[in-house]
Amino acid sequence: MSALVGVTAGFSFVPQPGSAAPPRYSYADAVRESVQVQTPLDNDADGQPDRVTVDIVRPREAAARGIRVPVVMVASPYYQCCGRGLENERKEYAADGTVTKFPLFYDNYFVPRGYAFAAVDAAGTSRSTGCADVGGREEILAVKAAIDWLNGRAAGFHADGTGATAGWSTGRVGMIGKSWDGSIANGVAATGVPGLATIVPISAISSWYDYSRFGGVVRSRRHHVFLHNLITGRPAAACAPVVAGITAGTDDATGNRNAYWDERDFRPDAGRVRASVLIAHGLNDTNVTTTQFGAWWTALARQRVPRKIWLYQQAHTDPFDVRRAEWVRTLDRWFEYWLKGVNNGIMREPQATIERAPGQWVDEPTWPAPSLPVPLRLGEGTLGLRPVAGTLSFTDNPTLRERELVADPGTPVGGRLTFLSAPVPASLRVSGTASVTLRVSVDRPTTNLTVRLVDYGTANRVNYANSSGGIVRQTTESCWGESTAADDACYFDTVEDVVATDHAVLTRGWLEASHFGSLSSPTPLEPGTWYTMTVRFQPHDFVLATGHVLGLVVSQSDRDYTSATSSGATVQVDLAGSRLTLPFAGPVRLDSPDRAPAVTTAPAPDPPAIEVIP
Repeated sequence: MSALVGVTAGFSFVPQPGSAAPPRYSYADAVRESVQVQTPLDNDADGQPDRVTVDIVRPREAAARGIRVPVVMVASPYYQCCGRGLENERKEYAADGTVTKFPLFYDNYFVPRGYAFAAVDAAGTSRSTGCADVGGREEILAVKAAIDWLNGRAAGFHADGTGATAGWSTGRVGMIGKSWDGSIANGVAATGVPGLATIVPISAISSWYDYSRFGGVVRSRRHHVFLHNLITGRPAAACAPVVAGITAGTDDATGNRNAYWDERDFRPDAGRVRASVLIAHGLNDTNVTTTQFGAWWTALARQRVPRKIWLYQQAHTDPFDVRRAEWVRTLDRWFEYWLKGVNNGIMREPQATIERAPGQWVDEPTWPAPSLPVPLRLGEGTLGLRPVAGTLSFTDNPTLRERELVADPGTPVGGRLTFLSAPVPASLRVSGTASVTLRVSVDRPTTNLTVRLVDYGTANRVNYANSSGGIVRQTTESCWGESTAADDACYFDTVEDVVATDHAVLTRGWLEASHFGSLSSPTPLEPGTWYTMTVRFQPHDFVLATGHVLGLVVSQSDRDYTSATSSGATVQVDLAGSRLTLPFAGPVRLDSPDRAPAVTTAPAPDPPAIEVIP
């Protein structure tokens, strides 16, 4: 067991020493079948247990020799409505209903290497029954049933109604997927289902409340109803009661957390996770923001779950499209270790792989890096180590875009407050979650508070706001696995989209002020009363280069990333009672400026429109 780090209670897996190269199997001749797995639910209320469709491709030669194989699984709501990957691939079917083309490269690559690949239609989508409940009990338990079937604990059926069993499977399953697909993997792992050996959530959700709400601030109204309608494969009448439950449960009117959101939060069940976890996430993901991996990572760490992490400079992007060869190599070794038990040394290697700047990758023993929380005090436009007395006030301006809020921080702009450090004398690394504590008085019962950390200084940076999240598709292709006439393993190559800019927003945070004490029970503010509120930024890992200036921008309504509703509030900030706390990794050298340095910026484009599809 020496190769395992932090094995969870009840986890019994002994990797075997590495051996000669495993046999290769034919992808073209592989067995393709479609199975309907019975779930324990009936949320479409038709009197029949719901069934989830599991489409499978597996090595024919292994089956003929009686060799059982592990399973790589992607459960997704997107196989018909939207497609997967940069090329928006969908499932394609033969006349007998079996899949001839699977999206992405996992089937092409892993089946010849001795795995089965299973593509599960999420409940209520494509060929599965039930109704999509957007991250809820139906969605998660339906996929859990598929893993139970692979382990002989659930019933499965062929299209003709005859029983289907998975005697060809070892029962060991590795789930992988980006965005909603990875979110399902997180949720299924949180059930503790036996047989799920590992998950690889990419840009994935761990709490649907924190995806749909930022500290009580609503991101997009009727969002979950929109998502249900986007992915559903069922008649509207069949799922009308489920949609009504979604409408009531999301409670857009208040932004409160409630039982609906508790059901869709996987973090409290981290103690039930039996699977290892390999997380991949873009540090500049403004869709599935970094709190999703950060809070999940912390919960898993408390439970000593075996885990690794990849962090990169892009937005909502798959590492296959960022650092392709190294990512595929990592997946190959990860699944070999956790699904086949080959002791290839991957768990003795550094825990974190991080892209510091475009193309600059480092391996770190842990994430976040060991850090020292350092409070920086707010002054008259300054950030420093010395407390400053006084108050500043600003009135909400809902018309301001982010580019205007962070531009030319020394120029007075109604609707924002800016605070600047002195140029740093040596580079500073921040690793983890920063926060701003503000002592405020608000002349309305509530308002939204939005905070941004900004790096003012020229550097080459990934243009994560482009249409592909920071990459550019090329005209050349590379192939990853075996192809057939119906399903090729070749994908357009990509490169990072790198631009020179004189400033960049590093991370953001939001709070609906009446929720400062509780996300489930807001407290209307009393005008003229002082309150102390803490706004947490999205987790990040960045290096502020020598000579750069760190900026804090405080505003109210945010029309770029939330469903902004202006309160018209004026907020007073007590400087002496306010601070910015940063988790600095390594030595910290900071000056306390007497006045804000002169900083000017070139015009910048608006950030992308609010993304509402995980």
